[in-house]
Amino acid sequence: MKMQSTDRITDMKRRMKDIYLSVSWREISRTYFDKSVPWFQHKMYGIDGNGGVGGFSEEEARQLKGALIDLSDRIRKAADNIPVTNDISVI
Repeated sequence: MKMQSTDRITDMKRRMKDIYLSVSWREISRTYFDKSVPWFQHKMYGIDGNGGVGGFSEEEARQLKGALIDLSDRIRKAADNIPVTNDISVI
């Protein structure tokens, strides 16, 4: 579903519920967005800095998706560096 330019994803925290407590959102905000933690948290909670409706624009959502894909690739590479006798591909 294509978002309209004025549409915002205001429920990103809910969408990230499976990983929300496992990810350093501080590092995501700084490394991939070059923004402050409060700015990013407002986006995640779907509010703007004044308490109104905010959220992620389509471009910001695309940027977050890319950040999570990059992070998952980096985690996989780190896991691949762990030597084990019987390699496990799926836990």
